[in-house]
Amino acid sequence: MSREVVGDGQRRALALQLLDLVRDFVLMSGRSIAGAGDVMKKDCTDLIRRIALLIHLAEEITNFCSGSGENFEALNDDGSSSSSSSLDCLSEVVGAIQAAKRLLYMALTFSVYDEEGCGATSTEEATKKLVLQFQYVTTRLETALSNLPYDHFCVSDEVQEQVDLVRAQLRRASNKYESMSNPAEKKLQTRGSVKWMINNDVKSISSVDDGDVESQHHPRNCNYPTSFDSVNSCFDESSSVVHSDMEDVLASKSQDEVRKPIEVDIPENFLCPISFELMLDPVICSTGQTYERSNVQNWIDRGNRTCPKTQEQLQTLILTPNFLMRKLIAEWCEEHNVKLEEGLTSRKFKKYRSFEDDCRRTLPIKTLVRHLSFGSIQEQKIAVTEIRKLSKSSSDHRVEIAEAGAIPQLVNLLTSEDIVTQENAMSCILNLSLHEQNKRLVMLSGAVSYISKVLKVGSMEGRECAAATIYSLSLADENKAIIGASGVIPDLLEILEIGSPRGQKDAAGALLNLCMYQGNKGRALKAGIVRPLLKILSDPNGSLVDDALYIMSVLCGHPEAKAAMANANTLLVLTDVLKMGSSRSKENAAAVLLALCKGDWEKLEWLTRLGAMASLMKLAENGTGRARRKAASLLEQLRKS
Repeated sequence: MSREVVGDGQRRALALQLLDLVRDFVLMSGRSIAGAGDVMKKDCTDLIRRIALLIHLAEEITNFCSGSGENFEALNDDGSSSSSSSLDCLSEVVGAIQAAKRLLYMALTFSVYDEEGCGATSTEEATKKLVLQFQYVTTRLETALSNLPYDHFCVSDEVQEQVDLVRAQLRRASNKYESMSNPAEKKLQTRGSVKWMINNDVKSISSVDDGDVESQHHPRNCNYPTSFDSVNSCFDESSSVVHSDMEDVLASKSQDEVRKPIEVDIPENFLCPISFELMLDPVICSTGQTYERSNVQNWIDRGNRTCPKTQEQLQTLILTPNFLMRKLIAEWCEEHNVKLEEGLTSRKFKKYRSFEDDCRRTLPIKTLVRHLSFGSIQEQKIAVTEIRKLSKSSSDHRVEIAEAGAIPQLVNLLTSEDIVTQENAMSCILNLSLHEQNKRLVMLSGAVSYISKVLKVGSMEGRECAAATIYSLSLADENKAIIGASGVIPDLLEILEIGSPRGQKDAAGALLNLCMYQGNKGRALKAGIVRPLLKILSDPNGSLVDDALYIMSVLCGHPEAKAAMANANTLLVLTDVLKMGSSRSKENAAAVLLALCKGDWEKLEWLTRLGAMASLMKLAENGTGRARRKAASLLEQLRKS
């Protein structure tokens, strides 16, 4: 019984290791290959692409090995020898992919070692050596895949067909490499020369005397790892090079020097002018000053309409993310090994982070994402909570979390019956979407339909977070049509009416972005957008007046929306804003009135009766440049009428 438990544990661990390895190749397949020569660059790209196609195989094997006890009961019914054989076959696949990964590293960094005098003496000789290694790896991987008991792991027929395709490609590649290697030249006299070898899954640089290179590299003469322990040992040995390099660096200094605190100056422009803390989410206000979002938003929510630093009048309350500042802060933190977190208030601080600590910081993210996929309910709760914290802390973490494959898993958690888990997953997606490249990944994952459901029936916190996510995603022009067609506009209007000040602000921003797409203007009109906008404008000094005016100015470009807004009630509300609103609100109100009334003598007559003439004359004299132009144009229309 204990042997069966150990075997099941080894099988699960191998399956997860296989999934992580293939995911690494999937990520590599989306990046450009640099560092290798033109010939081997194509070979590297082809190998990456072929292994990336095994992602569905890795997922099905992992799902099977991480499934319920029924799977293992059926598996153990085959007999201990069959179970042991399946474990060996799976370990061979893992070992082959590990060897492929190390070969890629060798091929892509070979030029670096060659410059240091550790590589081949010529490009031709180096290419011959790499061809032998590619032949070994492709043949070994094809053999490992052919020996894998697919029925044993309940692999579907569709996935087996994909694997067969990969095997056929690997066989053709292996035959190509064999034809490229001249048999007469396979025995290279290399006395005293440095040879790259992948032998028993260990990448090393070693001096080789005269000998048969083929006998060292050909798959038939290589000992495959036949147990879980051998796979672990190979992995440990292959990673020992990195650890030894790190230890050499640390050994060059005494322990006191390594642990000695270093005083670091925080650049002044990285500190929020309000709190004097290192900014986590810098935003730009209308005066061009940069603040931490939460601080300046609290300032605005308290009714302030001036810039905290310059005391200039805020022309708009819209806050624009300062991506350049965020990137500079993230790069500075990475350079100084500083964890980007709240509470860094001092202009100088002491840090103790070591290089080893920094190397390990990406490991928990993969573990957390794995828990999202295969963990228990409690593990999922813990993982999504930690990912929420990490995704909030820095842009680098947002990139790492997305690259680890977290977005589809987080989208699935939006359907969780646990409210806290759903809210945390929604917050994670919001934080991840703040990175421009992640917006596309969120959209490709099909998240919009799940977000719209949270926006409709989630808790109030979850709904407001969904509104903020839609605002973030809709900043990209290519997303506006898709999001608008998902039916989120009516629910955004509800948040605009009943949400908290922050939720209302996010909903207004999302509606403004969506209405910039012509097709969404009609949707907004059918959802009844005019009524809540007029309700907001009924308080000329409200915090959302400018947002409502911006939306109305955008809607004026739609004939039906313009006709719906051009009535006596709308003109009355806008005239009140023209009389009692802030300078920025007066400017926007004049712009909307000009768009609604220009060339319409009946509307212009209504405007005259409402007493707008005096307010327009004052605005034409004392307003901003734009306000003076709009007021002068509207006055000219009134005189003509």
